[in-house]
Amino acid sequence: MPIAPERILYEDDSLLAVNKLSGELVVRGKGRVDKLPLLDFLKKDRSGLKALHRLDFETSGVVLFAKTKEVEEKILSSRFRGWRKTYRTLVMGRILRENGVIRIPLPARGKGTVEATTRYHVLERFAYSSYVEAEIETGRYHQIRRHFAEMRHPLVLDHLYGHAKFNSLFTQEFRLREFFLHAHSLCLPHLVTGKELCIEAPLPRPFQQVLKRLRSL
Repeated sequence: MPIAPERILYEDDSLLAVNKLSGELVVRGKGRVDKLPLLDFLKKDRSGLKALHRLDFETSGVVLFAKTKEVEEKILSSRFRGWRKTYRTLVMGRILRENGVIRIPLPARGKGTVEATTRYHVLERFAYSSYVEAEIETGRYHQIRRHFAEMRHPLVLDHLYGHAKFNSLFTQEFRLREFFLHAHSLCLPHLVTGKELCIEAPLPRPFQQVLKRLRSL
């Protein structure tokens, strides 16, 4: 069975963009998988497909694939120059500043730390949370989750970096247990035309429903 048509966000002769679901792997890892990773599923119909980047298991939104090895190599050789990734999330507490930049080094996968920059803009404020858009200049491990936790505004329902008591109260109120982190848009220079290509993914329905309820409180 092919992927649902509404999940295909963009497609041409070089690229394929898909709306990844939360709880879905992009590529196969070392461990056992209960569900076929997105790349493996897509390759049933598009055999030469290559994943250009990844999203964490819990994160939803735009994922871009190259249709050929040549396209993949061209993008990798550019070191993703001109790419802009924008995420949307719900964080604990009211962030008072409309816009901000978080520059906090994060632990490297090996030893030491690496530089990391996250720019954010507050879209809406609620009684005890904020709806935020974040753009990352770097792509470090759990960067957005770690950076907002360092600001004392961790992602709502983030059980790794978040606030346990707040998360428990939120779960009681909304009957939800998974945090929301959505790769809302990806902009990049197109390989052929050179013009900027921007691809957006709609918010998952549970995320939309939570925002609707928060607005009504």
